[in-house]
Amino acid sequence: MADRTPVALTIAGSDSGGGAGIQADLKAFAARGVHGVCAITAITAQNTIGVEAVHQVPPEILRAQVAAVASDIGVDAVKVGMLGSLETTLAVAAALDELSPDVPVVVDPVMVSESGARLLAPDAHDALVRELLPRASVLTPNVPEARALLGEEPVPGADEAEAERLARAVLSLGPGAVLLTGGHRDSATDLLLAGPAREGRPAVAIGGPRHPDGASHGSGCTHSAALAASLALGETLEQAARSARALAGDAVARGLRELGAGAGPVDAIDLAARRRR
Repeated sequence: MADRTPVALTIAGSDSGGGAGIQADLKAFAARGVHGVCAITAITAQNTIGVEAVHQVPPEILRAQVAAVASDIGVDAVKVGMLGSLETTLAVAAALDELSPDVPVVVDPVMVSESGARLLAPDAHDALVRELLPRASVLTPNVPEARALLGEEPVPGADEAEAERLARAVLSLGPGAVLLTGGHRDSATDLLLAGPAREGRPAVAIGGPRHPDGASHGSGCTHSAALAASLALGETLEQAARSARALAGDAVARGLRELGAGAGPVDAIDLAARRRR
C-alpha cells in the first residue's frame, strides 16, 4: 500500500519517569511521523534522580512481543536499547533473526543510565559484542560506551583524532556502520563511519549546537530512535544521522528542566508549543 504509515519497533526498557527508554523512543518516532511499536525488555522503577529497581521481562515474552507486532503490523526499522541481562541479549538476537534482513537495525549500546546506574550485566557484555553488533546496521555509542565496548579505561572526553580512532575500532567489531555521538565531547559533533570506512574513507562529521542549559535525560535514546525512524522513512544513513542529530539537539534544548530534582527529560515533541495551541 503506497500510503502505508512507516513503522519503527523499539526493543528497550521502560522508564517509569517517562524520560528515557521505551517512552523516549515512542515520542521520537511520533516526532518524525512514524508509528511506534515496542517490545519491552525490562521494567525499571526510576525517576530523574536514579534507577531504584529493575525487573527483566522473561525472554519468551520479549520474543512474543516482537513476533506479534511483526506478523500483523510490520516493521520498517528497529531500535535496540536497554538489554540488561545475558538472557535478554540472546533473546533479542534471536528475535532480530525472525525479521526481514532488509529491515535496518539501530543498536544503542545502553550500559549506564544518565544517573550512573549500571543497566547491562557484566556477563551480557560479551554477548552484546558477539551477538548484536554483527546484526546492527548502525551502532550508536557515545565515547564512554565505545571505550567500554573495546575494553578500554573510561578516560573522559575525546578530541577529533581520538574520536575517529574509537569509531574505527568499534566498526571493526562488526556493525555495518558506527555513529559515535558527540554528547560526551567538547565539540558535540557526531562521527559517522560506514562500510568503505574500513578502507580508510573519511568519517562524516555531523555537528550541531550544544545546549548546556537544556535537559538531557533520554537524549541518547531519543537520538537512536530518531535515527531508526528516519531510516524507516527511507532516508539514507547520512540523511538519517543528520535528522537524528537535529531532533535530539532540539529535544535537549526544549528539555523539561522543571520536572524532577535530577536531569530533566528531553522534549522531542515540543510540549510547550502544543500547550499554546
